[in-house]
Amino acid sequence: MTLTLVTDLIINHWYLIILFFIIAVLYSSVGFGGGSSYLAVLALTSITFSQIRATSLLCNIVVVSGNIFIYLKHEKYPWQKVIPLVIFSIPLAFIGGYLKIKETSFFILLGSTLFLAAIVMWKSQKIVAKEDSLKKTKISKNALYGGSIGFISGIVGIGGGIFLAPFLHLINWDTPKKIAATASFFILVNSISGIMGQFSNPNFHIEWFLTSILITTVFLGGMLGNRLSNKLLSPIQLKKATAILIAFVSLRILWKSFL
Repeated sequence: MTLTLVTDLIINHWYLIILFFIIAVLYSSVGFGGGSSYLAVLALTSITFSQIRATSLLCNIVVVSGNIFIYLKHEKYPWQKVIPLVIFSIPLAFIGGYLKIKETSFFILLGSTLFLAAIVMWKSQKIVAKEDSLKKTKISKNALYGGSIGFISGIVGIGGGIFLAPFLHLINWDTPKKIAATASFFILVNSISGIMGQFSNPNFHIEWFLTSILITTVFLGGMLGNRLSNKLLSPIQLKKATAILIAFVSLRILWKSFL
């Protein structure tokens, strides 16, 4: 990549770079990668539909990798509950990523599901504060939850944390911080699986020059966001901020889909 090409890409796509940075900061602060918003922003450009899902997943992987490092440092992972969530989600996300889906159907499915997730999270007022108030979840149920969400996530091209987190809050699965940590790990493994599924599709294509610039942008934004999370957000703020972000993105996607 020559310096001239990099300069031209930055000038021509400066608005994308700024938006991706902001999205990475906001989403990493609540444990997400930002895949749904990357999709929404890219859908407003001339970038081909086949590239949109791949770019979103790659940015997801970069952002949540930083999140996971921070959460591991603070020992936020209940591994005995996390592993069953991802063990079936990984192959199902791969299958979902491989499947072809029409562009209109893709955005309607994404927007509708996200809006439902936002409503569920906002209406659920309970905030778990103590470890001894948590409900135990069977391994089989965790596997079912993770597999179902992983498949849907693979189809639409996101990591799935934005679906998983509201559901885990609703069933009182664990503390908000541990749910955010779990969502980050879930996003990472399913994004990797989903992008591998897309790579396996003979129709796959991606513009690596622009994607590399966006990946660098979200890496910087993600590192800033997860540090803000650990210093500024209380559990209730973490939950409400997540719901607002999900609702905004879903409405924007649906608005564009029906225009």
